[in-house]
Amino acid sequence: MSSFDELLNTQIGNEFSASQQYCAIAVWYDNRDLPQLARHFYRQSLEERNHAMMLVQYRLDRDLGITIPGVEPVINDFKNDTEPIALALEQEKRVTSQIEAMFAAARAENDALGEQFMLWFLKEQVEEVASMSTLLTVIKRADNNLFDVENYLARESTGDGGVDPDAPAAAGGAL
Repeated sequence: MSSFDELLNTQIGNEFSASQQYCAIAVWYDNRDLPQLARHFYRQSLEERNHAMMLVQYRLDRDLGITIPGVEPVINDFKNDTEPIALALEQEKRVTSQIEAMFAAARAENDALGEQFMLWFLKEQVEEVASMSTLLTVIKRADNNLFDVENYLARESTGDGGVDPDAPAAAGGAL
């Protein structure tokens, strides 16, 4: 199994883990009657699930074989309202590094198809990190006034909402 192939397979689990973590964050906010923050992270959870299924579809299309991995345990408890967003930003930065490693491995292995596939994910990670970074800045500036954060999310468009006509196909269809 090639390095790119190994990383690709591992990334499926990473994306499913990210989806579960975002679901835990959404539920945490939902339990605190913060519907806009909850909605934002429920959408993020679906988006990460879709990313995993894009990787699955790529493996199916390239006849690489597929095994769906389990996910790491998620963090469900947070000390304050800012901590989940800080965790989400950290997670997006980690995923960016993982995607960069996959791109580099495909390039090193002269896998033009793998390299081309990873380009969309690199573009997506720029948006993901920027969006989460902005949300972290907004919640810090709100200084414990979550009504301002809720208004911001209701008013502003953050991210692409998982809708990109250039996105790779997801196995079973994107949700």
